[in-house]
Amino acid sequence: MSAEQLEKVRAGKGFIAALDQSGGSTPKALKLYGIDESEYSGDEAMFDLVHAMRARIVTSPSFNGDRVLGAILFEMTMDRDFEGKGAAEYLWTEKQVVPFLKVDKGLADEVDGAQVMKDIPGLDELLARATSKGVFGTKMRSVIKQANAAGVDAVVRQQFEIGRQIVAAGLVPIIEPEVDINCPDKAAAEELLRSSILTQLDDLREDELIMLKLTLPEVDDFYKPLVDHPNVVKVVALSGGYSREESNERLARQHGVIASFSRALTEGLTAQQSDEEFDTALGNAIQSIYEASIT
Repeated sequence: MSAEQLEKVRAGKGFIAALDQSGGSTPKALKLYGIDESEYSGDEAMFDLVHAMRARIVTSPSFNGDRVLGAILFEMTMDRDFEGKGAAEYLWTEKQVVPFLKVDKGLADEVDGAQVMKDIPGLDELLARATSKGVFGTKMRSVIKQANAAGVDAVVRQQFEIGRQIVAAGLVPIIEPEVDINCPDKAAAEELLRSSILTQLDDLREDELIMLKLTLPEVDDFYKPLVDHPNVVKVVALSGGYSREESNERLARQHGVIASFSRALTEGLTAQQSDEEFDTALGNAIQSIYEASIT
C-alpha cells in the first residue's frame, strides 16, 4: 500500500470503476457489449473477449485519474497486460488510477436470508502476488437478501475476519456486503447492516484501514456514520441493478459516498462502436458518474 495511492483514494475526487466481472457474469457483460454467446466457444475465448473490452476501456483517452480514482480487476486481468505493461502497473503509472483486485471465489448457498462467501483457498499467496504486481487493495462480495439479523451478522463477521487478513498483508480491503435491491424489507436490512458494521469497525485497531462497498440505501445519508469513521478510507456504492440514471440520482444524495459501478459504467458501450463513438460514450458515462460522486 503506497502512501500516495492511499492519499488519492482518501482525498481525491472521482469514483472507482468495477471491471471485475468473473466467470458467471462474463457472458452477460459481453452480451450487453454486443457480443453474443454464439460468437465464441469456451472459457478461453470468452475471457480473451472480455479482456479486450476492459483494455478498450482503460486505454481510452476518457479513462484516467482525473475522474477515475481506482479500478477493480479480476484476477485473470491482473495477470494480463494493457499495452505491454502489467495491468495494475499500467493503471497506476500510465493513468494514475489505483488498482484493486477482486479476491472472493463467489457465494455460498443462502442461509438465514444471506449468502456468505465461499472459502478462499490460497488467499495469502494471492495477496502476495497482488502486492508484487503493485495492487493497492482488494474487493470481496457477499449478498444479503432478507432483513435477518443472523444472516447479516454472519456476512459482516466473515467479511471483517478476512478483511483483517488482507490488512495484515499490507493491502486495503473493500468489504462489500451487498443488500439485494429486491430485498423485500431493504430499509430494515440496511439498519441491521449498519449496526453490524459499526460494531466490527469499533473493534479495529487505529492502523487497520478498510473501505466499504454498499448498496445505495433507502434513506439518504444513511451511511454517514460509516463515511465519518476513522478506520474507513472511503465508502463506495454499487449500482446493484439500478440503471445508470437512477444510480447517479441516488448516489448524488449520499454525501461523501462515491460510485464503484460496473454495469452502470459500461451501459451503452458496444464492440460495434468506432473508437471515437466508444470514447465519447465512455467519456459521457464517466462524467455523469463523476458528478454524482463528488457531492
